[in-house]
Amino acid sequence: DDMLALARENQRQTGLPNVEFLKGQIEAIPLPDASVDVIISNCVINLSGDKDRVLAEAFRVLKPGGRFAVSDVVVRGSVPDEIRRSMELWIGCVAGALEEREYVEKLTAAGFAHAEVEATRIYKAEDARAFLEGAGLDAEVIGPQIEGRFMGAFIRASKPVMAELACCGSECCG
Repeated sequence: DDMLALARENQRQTGLPNVEFLKGQIEAIPLPDASVDVIISNCVINLSGDKDRVLAEAFRVLKPGGRFAVSDVVVRGSVPDEIRRSMELWIGCVAGALEEREYVEKLTAAGFAHAEVEATRIYKAEDARAFLEGAGLDAEVIGPQIEGRFMGAFIRASKPVMAELACCGSECCG
């Protein structure tokens, strides 16, 4: 409710009349099928415990040809169990991050085309030292295991248009 109030105040201050805010859950978007042109999100999907449902909902509400363009924390390779189990890190957008290959696989399984992950920042273990220690983890032990494994990334995909859905994969579909 506080975020909706802030958004509406920002809308009032900017004078944008063509903006609508809805309250809902990312796993059950309160919009009709094929009603959205673009989905934009910043570091939210990694917080969901049901990412498959999130991606299925995104696919459902997008129009054919619609675009999925999010920024999220993504993992390269495996991550120590201590980090995945830490709820404090989960809240901090780290423990719930998908591995980059898994992100693309989940988008594809949801029906998306042209799925890609583009690293925007690769984090070093030193960047997380205070965070790890604050979570009660030994930064000297965990640090080398996570070096370069976490990254901020742009994740992009699109909902196929009908011709793409029926395409056999040959060059005839262009």
